[in-house]
Amino acid sequence: MARWEPNAPERLVEAALDLYRERGYDATTVADIAARVGLTERTYFRYFADKREVLFWKSDELESQMVGAVLRAPETVGALDAVALGLDAAAVLFDARRDFARKRQAVIVANAALRERELSKLASLTAALAGALQQRGVKALPASLAAEAGVAVFKTAFERWLEDEKQRDFAHHIGKSLKGIRAVAAG
Repeated sequence: MARWEPNAPERLVEAALDLYRERGYDATTVADIAARVGLTERTYFRYFADKREVLFWKSDELESQMVGAVLRAPETVGALDAVALGLDAAAVLFDARRDFARKRQAVIVANAALRERELSKLASLTAALAGALQQRGVKALPASLAAEAGVAVFKTAFERWLEDEKQRDFAHHIGKSLKGIRAVAAG
């Protein structure tokens, strides 16, 4: 009966994460993931291109949220400040999912193919942010540098957020990391 239950993508994501943690990424098949929630492989592939992509579900949503915030930033805002607004927009997507993010990150760190996919997704995010800045009239080099700095802030904040014993929100860690990169730049 699971076939007719709602939220198939969410159930597949949870099942994949559980199986990757139980058996390891390499020992888990798409058929295993689908069977765990009572679905077929065919149904799995309606939502995800491969067994890696299940862990990166909604990365397009994250990118869209960040790029949209950059594009909506007031015209008077500089490139790095526009990226900071994008980071703030992303922060709201994370706080309710800290436990999931910790489990997901542990699986990614344990597998080279998943680390590679994560780097690819971050490169795509960087390019999208740089493109949004260029749409705002920022020249290519400063747009690229601001986007790279923004993704560095994002990565650092994410790592600290996952490890934060005080459970402070993601926005807190973005603010601290952004402050740090500005201090380095002011040097």
